[in-house]
Amino acid sequence: MPGAPNRPPEGAVPPAPAAPSPDERARKVVRRLAVCRVALWLDTWKGAPPAELLAPLEKAEASFASGDLGTAETSLDLLSVRFAEPRWTSMPLPFRNLRVNIPAPQPPAWDPENALPADQREALRAHRATETLLSILSASVAWADAHGISCADVLAPLELARSAFAAGTNDASVFGPMDAAADALRVRVRMPARGAPAHAAPVTPAIREA
Repeated sequence: MPGAPNRPPEGAVPPAPAAPSPDERARKVVRRLAVCRVALWLDTWKGAPPAELLAPLEKAEASFASGDLGTAETSLDLLSVRFAEPRWTSMPLPFRNLRVNIPAPQPPAWDPENALPADQREALRAHRATETLLSILSASVAWADAHGISCADVLAPLELARSAFAAGTNDASVFGPMDAAADALRVRVRMPARGAPAHAAPVTPAIREA
C-alpha cells in the first residue's frame, strides 16, 4: 500500500535460487548410490553388511529405479545417519566421510563462515562436497581394482575431474567425468546382500561417455 512504513523498495527481495533440474538431482543420486554400494563391501562388514545399513541402500536403489528421487534421497540420507552411529567407527577414510556431519554445538559467532555472504557460504560447501566425493570415488575405484573388478578405463575420467577441480572449477567439467566413473562403479559392483559371499568380478561393460 502506498505510504506504508518500512515497505521494501521494488526489486529489493533477491530471487529464490533455482531448483536443480530433475536430471541434476538424478545424477547426484547416482553418485551417492555408487559410492555407498562400494562402502557396504568394505572389510568393515566382513562380507555381510548389517540389515539396518543395507535396507536404506536397497530402498534408495528401488526408489531411483522407479523414478522416485525424493525417496531415494531420503533413504541415502538415512544411510548417512546410520553410518554416523558410534558402533561403526572402524569405517576407513575417506568412506567415513559418507556419514552425516554432526558438528559440535557452538555459538554461531564462533564459525567464521557465518560472517560470509550466503552465496560464498554455499560455494564453500559445494566445493567441500565435490572434494569429498572425488576422494571417495577414487577410493572406490581403488577398492574395485584390488578386488578384481577392472576399472582401468575409469582412471582417465577421474583424472580429468581432479584436474578440472584443481583448476578451480566446480561445474560440468568436473561432474561429467565423475558421472562416468560413478556409472561404471554402479554397474560393475553388484549390490551386497545379507550374508553375501566374497565379491566376484563381474563382466566389465564400457563406461558412459563424459
